[in-house]
Amino acid sequence: MRCLVTGGAGFVGANLVRRLGKEGHEVHLLLRPDQNCWRLEGLGKELRRHTVDLLDLGLVGIAETIQPEWVFHLAAHGAYSWQTDVQQMVKTNLLGTINLVQACLNTGFDSFVNAGSSSEYGYKNHPPSEQELPEPNSHYAVSKVAATLFCQHTSRREGVRIRTLRLYSAFGAYEDPNRLMPTLIGRCLKGEFPPLVRPETARDYVYIDDVVDAFLLAASPRGQPDAIYNVGTGVQTTLGEVVEIAKRVLEVQAEPSWGSMPSRQWDTNCWVANNDRIRKELEWKPRYAFEEGFREMVECYRKAHGIGPVR
Repeated sequence: MRCLVTGGAGFVGANLVRRLGKEGHEVHLLLRPDQNCWRLEGLGKELRRHTVDLLDLGLVGIAETIQPEWVFHLAAHGAYSWQTDVQQMVKTNLLGTINLVQACLNTGFDSFVNAGSSSEYGYKNHPPSEQELPEPNSHYAVSKVAATLFCQHTSRREGVRIRTLRLYSAFGAYEDPNRLMPTLIGRCLKGEFPPLVRPETARDYVYIDDVVDAFLLAASPRGQPDAIYNVGTGVQTTLGEVVEIAKRVLEVQAEPSWGSMPSRQWDTNCWVANNDRIRKELEWKPRYAFEEGFREMVECYRKAHGIGPVR
């Protein structure tokens, strides 16, 4: 398949790009002029790189040149705590999505897969289904909800396949070094723990290989053309459980200092996916429990940093 990918230099995007390349697809990346491409090191001629901003008028011409069959839209702004520019969130997450969809509608495509976010639901005291009303509690979440609704409406109006994957807490190789898992692994390898919030803080951690599986299945003909799918394991893991697994896997003798880091706006004791729909319609299911995924990530981290394997 001829694939167009935005956000391919990001964490999830880089893993998706590598999988597409390994499976023999023709991969075209849309990259910003100032894009940091460290995650794409080692990849060469198998990737076609196109420098363009999603709001540039030149996007239409690039789409016409590529004539993509599959479009994977992962470009986003605001997912990280240090990305706080509301105007940039709207430009990238909503206006960029609109511009990309319209450019690709001009050329035609088999499938368009939009990366959404579990934050679109807001705080819930249960695993929300895709049919529940979004209650976004941040500017980032508002912009992502708007993009999801635009994609779903366009799918119905134009009779094309545009789906959104609401991703829960993905982790794995090429994750941003400032995020929890890389920081935790790096500090634990030194025999210590980083500053931590409350141990009750919970997430549905889904390993990156499972996330990439979901993107590929979402591009297939099966399922509803305008579907929204939750991508999470359906199992909630507290930070306390994460730390205990890290202590065991990395043989850390030190004890964590709970509450040494202030809680963030989005921290909650309940954050878990209802993945019934994606299991039923796309036959997706997570292959990795949290500890299995964590062990895989540790090995990737060791290899990237030239550290010996786990005993």
